[in-house]
Amino acid sequence: MIGLGHSRATSLYIVRVLAAATFFVLAVGPPPAQTQTLTYSLFERYFDSLREQAAIPGASALVIQNGAEVWAKGFGRQDVDGNVPASPDTPYYIGDLSQTLGAALLVRKCYEQDSLELGDHVTRWVPDYPDASATVGHLLTHTTNAGSFRYSLDRFAGLTDVIEECADLPYRHVLYNEVFNRFGMSSSVPGTSYTGSASPGNAQFDSAVIARFDDVRRRAALTYKLDQGRVVRSEIAQPSLTTGTGVLSTVRDLHRFDNALSSGAIIASQSLIASWTQAVSQGSALPTGLGWFVQNYKGERLVWQFGLIRDGHSALVLKLPQRNLTFIALANSDAMTAGYNLSNGVAEASPFAKLFLDFFVP
Repeated sequence: MIGLGHSRATSLYIVRVLAAATFFVLAVGPPPAQTQTLTYSLFERYFDSLREQAAIPGASALVIQNGAEVWAKGFGRQDVDGNVPASPDTPYYIGDLSQTLGAALLVRKCYEQDSLELGDHVTRWVPDYPDASATVGHLLTHTTNAGSFRYSLDRFAGLTDVIEECADLPYRHVLYNEVFNRFGMSSSVPGTSYTGSASPGNAQFDSAVIARFDDVRRRAALTYKLDQGRVVRSEIAQPSLTTGTGVLSTVRDLHRFDNALSSGAIIASQSLIASWTQAVSQGSALPTGLGWFVQNYKGERLVWQFGLIRDGHSALVLKLPQRNLTFIALANSDAMTAGYNLSNGVAEASPFAKLFLDFFVP
């Protein structure tokens, strides 16, 4: 078991102090050629300090610059009792972060390769969908039928059936064929159930693929939670796969997805621009694009998404398109994103996101 560190307020204070110290060091320190190395070295130290303050047993993180991995690190333990260190290749369940893949596949299979429009009622594609007034765009942008923003992962999951209708395949097979297998994401698994009935399309994974999925699940980080001020093992029911949750992956596999998405290999450039632009409802900008949160941060576009599995795993992806810079972090407790109301659309509410932004968008 691991002792609980400081409070959330203390963690936020630590972020500010560490960031201020970093700026001072960089201002008076080494010549420009060494600045980047020093920045990542300091960021690594401060990220680990913040992880310990949040009592997260294990985490993995990675920074992408211009499509290349420029920094990657595992922190702490993915299995505390087994003394197994976390690494950039440790698999975690990514929770809500699965939306970024689901949204991309909806655009690819239904919008770009079929006749779907975002204004379509969901019932055009799924006749028995229970809300006859809801449109595909409502679900995709977390918008109510009345036009206001309301984050709902369950509602977003309704897009699963839409993709299956467009592709005439189970969603797990669309995800595997169009993303995981195509872009070499060999440590990613489409949910916890990938055998048995495979309607529509009568598709099945072969034994070699199933064996690889099982191996990835065996290597996955164990889950932990707080119990009376101590971090202990938690046993949680892993979520079923939908467009909104259920994916198991690693920071390096998510880097492969990020590169494929950014390069136009999954969806066209115009679709990507729409995905990373705030949607508008009733004349007002929403905090969401298509599967992503989008906000202005110090005059720059910040595109991001979070993952949260209560008493389990947590995840963050932050993208600064103007800088071609992406940060990905996964953890084996919910402490990286729980309690910060990230569903309101403000990334820096999480001290982990704030730390990254303080370092790289000063």
